[in-house]
Amino acid sequence: MALTGGDSGCARGGLVCVTGASGFIGSWLVRLLLDRGYTVHATVQNLQYEGETKHLQALDGADTRLRLFQMDLLDPASVRPAVEGVHGVFHLASPVTLQPAQDPENELLLPAVNGTLNVLRAAKDSGIKRVVMVSSQTAMFPRRTNRAGW
Repeated sequence: MALTGGDSGCARGGLVCVTGASGFIGSWLVRLLLDRGYTVHATVQNLQYEGETKHLQALDGADTRLRLFQMDLLDPASVRPAVEGVHGVFHLASPVTLQPAQDPENELLLPAVNGTLNVLRAAKDSGIKRVVMVSSQTAMFPRRTNRAGW
């Protein structure tokens, strides 16, 4: 499913899914895929919230090659429609909190693991051969500097 060519299993202009598409990295990936001629199934948590959908719908090519899906990572039934028929999945969706988690294992780790397993199971059940998993949460937190300022 490489974007650069070769025998990737997903020809340029194919159908792919991006979970977590409304996030910073997810929305840039959707833009790149649309720019390269792909048709994209993009998942968001809430289709009714413009903060998650408006910037995606405004992308070039979105009117004809972007379909938004509301997905709850912890609900396997909500994952399946987004991945059905695609050639590959870019899995970026994961629980994120800007506040320190009171119970990190139950609030972040277990939902991330179980959500990823739901995506992988749905991909396997749909016959998808390529899944790219990305962990992007650390990309959004400010870097802490040491005493030297770096």
